[in-house]
Amino acid sequence: MMSELRELYQEVILDHSKAPRNFKFPEGANRSAQGDNPLCGDNLTVKIVLDGARVVDIGFQGSGCAISQAAASTMTEMVKGKSTDEINAIFENYHDVVMGKAEINEELLGKLAVFAGVAEFPMRVKCATLAWHTMQQAIRGTDEVATTE
Repeated sequence: MMSELRELYQEVILDHSKAPRNFKFPEGANRSAQGDNPLCGDNLTVKIVLDGARVVDIGFQGSGCAISQAAASTMTEMVKGKSTDEINAIFENYHDVVMGKAEINEELLGKLAVFAGVAEFPMRVKCATLAWHTMQQAIRGTDEVATTE
């Protein structure tokens, strides 16, 4: 099971880093935040169309390692159309899984479960979570730069 997950992890990371989904800013974005991981050089901007508590559309642009790009890409696919409460529940499990602190909740995470492999590389956790922290800054509407430090 773990070797299958590891293979899938590598496939997803490669696929999403080579051809990131939602690598654009959505029309009518009303929320935006920047994220920075100085350790790895990951840098991105997330823009969201937020309608009440629902993410109607989301996109990102930036540069960084394969893990950060793939994490941002899969995140945008996962959160589109979801409420901020649903997104918080997903992120909570995702964060605990990549930190190696929790079991995968398949129902919540879906294909994000492949990021469980990040737990084996503690230095990469920040790469896998930067986009999520940045998105949450955008939802909150604060002007601070989301950082992994």
